[in-house]
Amino acid sequence: MEGETSWESLSISHFGNEVADIEPVSEGCDEGEELTVSLDSILPDDILERILSFLPIASIIRAASVCKRWYDIIHSKRFLWANKLPQKPWYYMFTHSESPAGYAYDPILRKWYGFDLPCIEKSNWFVSSSCGLVCSMDNDSRSRIFVFNPITKDWKMLLEPPGAKFPDYSTLAISVDRKSHDYTVVMAKSKQVPGDFLQWDLCIHIYESGSRSWITPIKEVLTGWRGGDESVICDGVLYCLIHSTGVLGTADLRHGLIMYDLSAQSSHTSLMRTFVPVPCSLTCGRLMNLKERLVMVGGIAKYDRPDIIKGIGIWELHKNVWQEVARMPHRFFQGFGEFDDVFASSGTDDLIYIQSYGATALLVFDMSQKQWKWSVKCPVTKRFPLQLFTGFCFEPRLEVAS
Repeated sequence: MEGETSWESLSISHFGNEVADIEPVSEGCDEGEELTVSLDSILPDDILERILSFLPIASIIRAASVCKRWYDIIHSKRFLWANKLPQKPWYYMFTHSESPAGYAYDPILRKWYGFDLPCIEKSNWFVSSSCGLVCSMDNDSRSRIFVFNPITKDWKMLLEPPGAKFPDYSTLAISVDRKSHDYTVVMAKSKQVPGDFLQWDLCIHIYESGSRSWITPIKEVLTGWRGGDESVICDGVLYCLIHSTGVLGTADLRHGLIMYDLSAQSSHTSLMRTFVPVPCSLTCGRLMNLKERLVMVGGIAKYDRPDIIKGIGIWELHKNVWQEVARMPHRFFQGFGEFDDVFASSGTDDLIYIQSYGATALLVFDMSQKQWKWSVKCPVTKRFPLQLFTGFCFEPRLEVAS
């Protein structure tokens, strides 16, 4: 099918054993004999590495099978390679609710690749990504947490997080340092205080890959608000969407934003003192880190029916004030449905992906160009009317390990 490529034909774990030998450049030749010189053979390794580093990730993987020299360069850990520029994010679309099978969309080559993900058993697992790594967590006990590279299939299971299992609500976020490749995983758990409808416990647990351990710097009781399932780390700060419980005069304001400075890790701060209201009445919200800028994609609620979505907007937080970036044109919004939570959305770099749960169509918004466009059609069709789809985006990289 046009636009579809088998990932097995690209994956670095499926390269053939035969490599092309590079013939040395001849310094002389017989008179009348044409001299053929391979440009590759006269390029120094550092120049060839720089040229290869500008290729899209799928082309880099193909290039590794050209010859032994190219393979060694692509898999080296040179300074230049480790500091390769950020890649445009791919979007992974789950096509089955009971397995991690699906397709990944490459916006550079505008192709879909079919492959399975490690460390994700069902499409309803919690997922977060940063700089080539993906963090996943089961949706049952919420105690099994993995970090993996979806391109190389390298993975690691983290220690079980502290706190009670089976919280009412949880969020998961990961942030990777682009230079050291150390990473931070943050899990926020929210559970109703027994016998008290008004109060909800909220605990933040932090895992550092350097120490390979968890800490719990803050526990707070929220009144009239509860935790949710949406968070992101942006410029060293954890941002979480919280939800109104519909009491204490917060019924009209269904969502809010709280933040926690991960660098300070203070246990004396109040999360509710950092509260920022959402820009308008929302049915749902999706948080994302775009070049260390906090961006939210939200479903805009009808004035008289807050559980009905009338549009989708994009906002950026600037000095604790939401600034509207764009609203989805009506011609794109048609088909998303009317219920409160009808779409998946994630983004990184300058791209935001938005997908209706009820369809395989993938909408892409370019923040730099302020442009909306559909991706190439995903090579999967609905098998039954109520089949649901979801997904997430990640930056494809070869050199980042878990």
